[in-house]
Amino acid sequence: MTATREKPARNRLISGPGTLLVWLYGVMVVGAVSRSVYQIATEFDRAPLAYSLSAVAGLVYGFITYSLVRGGEQARRAALVCCAAELVGVLTVGTWTLVDPSAFPDQTVWSDYGMEYLFIPVILPVSALYWLRKAARQGEAA
Repeated sequence: MTATREKPARNRLISGPGTLLVWLYGVMVVGAVSRSVYQIATEFDRAPLAYSLSAVAGLVYGFITYSLVRGGEQARRAALVCCAAELVGVLTVGTWTLVDPSAFPDQTVWSDYGMEYLFIPVILPVSALYWLRKAARQGEAA
């Protein structure tokens, strides 16, 4: 007789508000990656830091989207760390672009706290951090 071990069910991170987060992060992936690919391919020498930061933002958005869709505690923790790093990046780059605009000859996704993107780049990580912490509390209660 062999005993079968059942794997614990993964906590779903894309229920309720998590669905909206996945959708918004998906839109940001497309926006940031397509923008940076075009700019890096056509005019990288004009603003290499800005275009590289937009590419990094796109990768971060992609990883967070994947983590939210994957679900589970390990993915939740990874997304939590990545969202915190994203928020630090947005606040750092946003402040840097206001204090020293000459450092960025062209906009990044995170310039001026994401003003070109309706401030979604600064609102999104705060919302995601809240949702991921709430998902952790719900997982503990289950």
